[in-house]
Amino acid sequence: MTLYQDYLTTYPSLALYKELLLKWQKAVNLVAPSTLKDVDSRHFIDSLQMLDYLPRDKEFTLVDMGSGAGFPGLVIACALPNAHVHLIESDQKKSIFLQTVSRETNTDVKVHNKRIEDVMIDNVDIVSARALSSLDELFSYSAKFNPETFLFMKGENADKEIKEAQNNWSFDYKSHQSITSKPAQILEITNLIKTS
Repeated sequence: MTLYQDYLTTYPSLALYKELLLKWQKAVNLVAPSTLKDVDSRHFIDSLQMLDYLPRDKEFTLVDMGSGAGFPGLVIACALPNAHVHLIESDQKKSIFLQTVSRETNTDVKVHNKRIEDVMIDNVDIVSARALSSLDELFSYSAKFNPETFLFMKGENADKEIKEAQNNWSFDYKSHQSITSKPAQILEITNLIKTS
């Protein structure tokens, strides 16, 4: 985890992002208040671990669904200049926060203040989401983007969700244990096909 803690000091944009999060949280419920005492690990380092599964040597387009306060999509954009990141967030206040962080940190992202169902983006390489909905529902939302890879951050019910999703979808997956929470996993999914 030390590597990711170093990111928080190496990238000034992430330090400013954290400062803005704590300031805005006083007026807008961006994240669960109980997570603020360990905000580095629970949100920033949790998101930074996604870098292990993303390209470093080429440009790519990432769509982050249900971005909330920007985890993991906006953190990825701050850390990887080769990433073209789209953040989809239907809540207006959270979208304004995302736009503010983008502007203040000079991080180029596209914020879509819409429901996922109302957004269409071409040439998507990767779709991500954290704590949004079940795997089956995530596939229903994101299959239209037709990415090469899906990266979904899941909790202790990941195995159950995989089995349920297999009733309607065919896919290959790798499960990576989260470095910030023992029961949590990052699911790296490819070759998604709707079967029913």
